[in-house]
Amino acid sequence: MLRCLPALLFLLPSLGMAAQAPAAEAGQGGFSGAGYLIQVSIGLLVVLGGIVALAWMMRRMGGFQHSAGGNLKVLEGLAIGPRERIVLLQCGSEQIVVGIAPGRVQTLHVLEQPVEVAQSAPMATPAFARRLQEALRARGGGES
Repeated sequence: MLRCLPALLFLLPSLGMAAQAPAAEAGQGGFSGAGYLIQVSIGLLVVLGGIVALAWMMRRMGGFQHSAGGNLKVLEGLAIGPRERIVLLQCGSEQIVVGIAPGRVQTLHVLEQPVEVAQSAPMATPAFARRLQEALRARGGGES
């Protein structure tokens, strides 16, 4: 990200001049070069801040799932506090119950007999997605 900053700073003035030229030709008073540069910079910072905020929220809510090549799976989880969880892990043929707290992960129990975990029911299709699928089927383009 920091490597791109000099390139962006180099390109922003040229973008400002290119956008200002059509406005000057049409007889309209455009932004000054510095004003336009500030406006574009603020817009860029807002967009980058939004991306960082969304990434933080996704990470906080567990939106990023990590894969261990299929050898380690989270079967179930239960929140027992605002930041504490109990998780049932499948590691090969073994199942392990783990307690997770900020800065600490502890094995609570290794199960002798694996627990059968019921597969959750498929999520209900939102109305928009359902209508889109119906429209695609009606056109003959959707096969699902």
